[in-house]
Amino acid sequence: MKEELKKKLTDMQYYVTQENGTEPPFRNEFDSHYAEGIYVDIVSGKPLFSSKDKFDAGCGWPSFTKPIEAIEVVEHFDTSHGMRRTEVRSKTADSHLGHVFPDGPGEDGLRYCINSAAMRFVPVNRLKEEGYEAYAQQFES
Repeated sequence: MKEELKKKLTDMQYYVTQENGTEPPFRNEFDSHYAEGIYVDIVSGKPLFSSKDKFDAGCGWPSFTKPIEAIEVVEHFDTSHGMRRTEVRSKTADSHLGHVFPDGPGEDGLRYCINSAAMRFVPVNRLKEEGYEAYAQQFES
């Protein structure tokens, strides 16, 4: 499985999702990306976040107030790098996504700080074509 993933993913995607890495802040694909659509796990394709819940936290990584499917984003206590924080991983693929912090603007006050390399963006005009039709209704006026 790991060898297949090394062939499928870029070096950065593999480093982030499989080796619990972190991509550089402000130099990643989705930090300043605000098109309408959903973000899915780069490994499993499972929906993770919606552009409707994305905001600019100024931290250098894409930030969201909540997952699109809470069941697919699991939390783990993380003490790596001498810090105490909450890591978020995808349930299906067990991909490292990033971390969640209690300083967000949303209803629950959370900020999901996610590595772009852990996700693939599906624009609203491709949701049906790519099998994510159920998520299209949230973008209708």
